Amino acid sequence: MSSADRIRLVLAMAGASGSIYAARFLKALMEIPGETWFVASPASIRVFKEEFSTNVETAAQILDFIQEKWKPKKIHTFHFRKFEDIGCDIASGSNIWDGMVVVPCSMKTIAAIRTGITENLIERAADVTLKERRRLILVPRETPYNRIHLENMLSLHDAGAVIAPASPGFYQMPNSLEDLGDFMATRIFRLLGREIDLYPRWLSDKESD
Repeated sequence: MSSADRIRLVLAMAGASGSIYAARFLKALMEIPGETWFVASPASIRVFKEEFSTNVETAAQILDFIQEKWKPKKIHTFHFRKFEDIGCDIASGSNIWDGMVVVPCSMKTIAAIRTGITENLIERAADVTLKERRRLILVPRETPYNRIHLENMLSLHDAGAVIAPASPGFYQMPNSLEDLGDFMATRIFRLLGREIDLYPRWLSDKESD
């Protein structure tokens, strides 16, 4: 997928810490052509409110907050879906999307996807993404991991998901939380097949001469 292609995504926020990772991914996503079906769990909205000291109550208000805070040029189309609506369009494999990203991804969500228990739209859409052999990227933000966490993630890896822990690098000399968010956003885009550089690439001394 080239950077000129339109992208079709399902994007979900689960109730883990790390709202900055979702926020910076959303900010970058606004500036590329395509459309995204966006689902935010009630827990993720609560965490977002606490981590950004804001009063957002919905996924749409999260987008409004991001646009007001960082002023991205919005050319992307977003469709909002309710967390509890397991019968909507993205709950069916008859609809097509390029991939699904859950950022941040809670250990509860990982456990539910691993066992095939789909009690909400995030879990159902992830299950559909796997069964249709589409790219599923899960971005956990947890430490340390216990054995249950590790076994769940390994099983999902073996089932075709990509586990991309929110572990930003520091070789770009980050100056802010936004820089750390951009590192992970860039890695997620690359896993989706898109080259969008939001932070400096690593270059050896020979390459930088």
